[in-house]
Amino acid sequence: MATRKKPAKAPSFNLDSPEWYLNRELTWLAFNQRVLHEATDELVPLLERVFFVAVVGSNLDEFFMKRIGGLKQQVGAGVKKATIDGMLPQEQIDASYAIAQDILVEQRNIETQLRELLEKEGICFRSYEELNNTQKKEMDSYFKREIYPLLTPQGIDPAHPFPFISNLSLNLLVTTSEAKSEHHFLNRIKVPLGAGVPRFIKVGDTHLYVTFEDLIAHNLEDLFPGLVIHGYEFFRVTRNAITDQRGEQANDLLSMIESALRDRKFADIVRMQTGRGMIAQHRGMLSAELGIDEQDDVFEAPGILAKCDLMELCKIDRPDLHYPVHHPCDHPQLLIDEPNFFHILRKQKSVLLQHPYESFDTSVERFLKEASTDPKVLVIKMTLYRTSSDSRIIQYLIDAAQNGKQVAVVVELMARFDEFANIKWAEALEQVGIHVTYGVVGLKTHSKVIFVVRRDYNGLRRYAHIGTGNYHAGTARQYSDLGLLTNDPIICEDLTELFNYLTTGYAPVRKYQKILPSPHVLKKTLLKKIQREIDLHSPDSPGLIQFKSNALEDKDITKALYRASQAGVHVDLILRDSCRLRPGIVGLSDNISVISIVGRFLEHTRIYYFRNNGDEEYFIGSADLMKRNLESRVEVVTPIEDKNCQARLRELIDIQLNNKRSSWDMQADGNYVRRQPKEEDDQRTVQEILIDLAEKRLALSPMAKKKKLRKSTKTRSRKRN
Repeated sequence: MATRKKPAKAPSFNLDSPEWYLNRELTWLAFNQRVLHEATDELVPLLERVFFVAVVGSNLDEFFMKRIGGLKQQVGAGVKKATIDGMLPQEQIDASYAIAQDILVEQRNIETQLRELLEKEGICFRSYEELNNTQKKEMDSYFKREIYPLLTPQGIDPAHPFPFISNLSLNLLVTTSEAKSEHHFLNRIKVPLGAGVPRFIKVGDTHLYVTFEDLIAHNLEDLFPGLVIHGYEFFRVTRNAITDQRGEQANDLLSMIESALRDRKFADIVRMQTGRGMIAQHRGMLSAELGIDEQDDVFEAPGILAKCDLMELCKIDRPDLHYPVHHPCDHPQLLIDEPNFFHILRKQKSVLLQHPYESFDTSVERFLKEASTDPKVLVIKMTLYRTSSDSRIIQYLIDAAQNGKQVAVVVELMARFDEFANIKWAEALEQVGIHVTYGVVGLKTHSKVIFVVRRDYNGLRRYAHIGTGNYHAGTARQYSDLGLLTNDPIICEDLTELFNYLTTGYAPVRKYQKILPSPHVLKKTLLKKIQREIDLHSPDSPGLIQFKSNALEDKDITKALYRASQAGVHVDLILRDSCRLRPGIVGLSDNISVISIVGRFLEHTRIYYFRNNGDEEYFIGSADLMKRNLESRVEVVTPIEDKNCQARLRELIDIQLNNKRSSWDMQADGNYVRRQPKEEDDQRTVQEILIDLAEKRLALSPMAKKKKLRKSTKTRSRKRN
């Protein structure tokens, strides 16, 4: 008789061991490799492929300014504490540099391939030397007229101290001498990008382009008359964006931010990029003058420097080389026979918005616009993290104040790279009598909330918008986000408490009945709900957790998800970029799948779903699963309780999880494998499917059917006449 084998003992895992956590910086760089892959996809229109190359250039600039800058500060401060993945600051820098170099090589190769493909489409790039005489004369005339007055050559010698090199500026290092002299002079010329002259200058009436810097380089005789030009080289620097400011110690937050911006301008340099073949002596001189390590901090970047400027080419008017024009749809629930927006919200109670598939203009902006003019609206409060330069949001707030309403705006002054703009918005709002505050000292206000108090026919009623994206009309067309318009009395009571906290900074422990704000509620609640899913899990009622977020970086959340997987709970994670968790490890995370979606729109939505033994819970909000969002920012996550709204979220989650065209599956080692659709699979991307669904919902709405009926009736009437 055979003896029965004992069941294998489940492996034991120390969830504090660094081996179970991936590095934040390296997984973020891996995201950029996925973005860059879009530039190689032949199904993506050609000029959109150029866009993805430019996005990676911009992302890497920001990565060096923020992440490498911060790591270098840690190295300088002698920090020896390893991250949860076991890496010291210098180890992270070294590993990041290796991957960044690989990305730069691939980016350059793709740039070359795209130029060749653009050439076949009649979009050509030439060096000045390749132009014919007529074209050279045209460009020389353009240089004299439009560029020469903008340039300021600066000598580099004992009489002229080494000039200040501004962040992300493109520069020429020009070598000159007097005639018959062997003594060479070095000179710096800053290419004044952003001064109204494009980086890519059109030659004649065709799509033939030369670069701004190439035109300067071939007209140096005008800048150095009588001197011999021996050569020129290009270089570009990146400065640290992390300035050591302590909000808790600042008497005046506004002054602190203005001081931080000044400090950032003169911050340490963390990277220098050079064109191909810079003379070793010049490379060493620049490194020494700029205070960087020639071996580690200098990156040769063949092709054009500042590849983020390739974004200009995406504006070329060639519809056949772009995505089909996308026009966001009006939301069907907002298209009813009722002119007053607040009457619509009273009837609908809850409206779930999906941007950019549904219009930001006719939903969020309309909400604020009507609030600013409605005589029954008494109070408007909102949080403002980022907004656009031509924002109507600001104007509506000003209109509201001028119309006698009480307006309070919480402006986040420390929104990275938007500090100066937000200072200006704050000043403009204060000038018209709006009550402007800067949130709670020590916490960034990252929440996206508009709150309106209106005297309705039956008393005061509160209305709100809670979103996952900024109040920015531009990003609302480019980012995939969600928003909730609601007059739920309990949610609105919670928002009253929230704004009282934001405008006073006191009593952080407030009683919230439905919303989950951070830093004091959200993380604890998520951990409790993950544990509840573990406790409720059974073969008859299996647990299910589904999160969609930009990133998963927080260790406590990661550990909790590991424990859920070990208990048998299935976990689906849709994470755009960074992810510390390692999926697919037997006994630890074999019940967890992680996917990343990259496409036409930047995935920016945050959704948190728990099956809860069949009593399903859905939440949306501004918070990512990162330590900073959960512990040091004011975020707002709200439940979605309306069944129709829940159905919309379920549809969205299922489409993203099941799509074979735009999803990448994460492996246990942190690498990603792109899904390959089979012939029978839907060949559309997630975002193409969502565009089509939004259009179908609108077409099936009662108002759209009425309009269609009216139109057909008018057409028949004209035909009879």
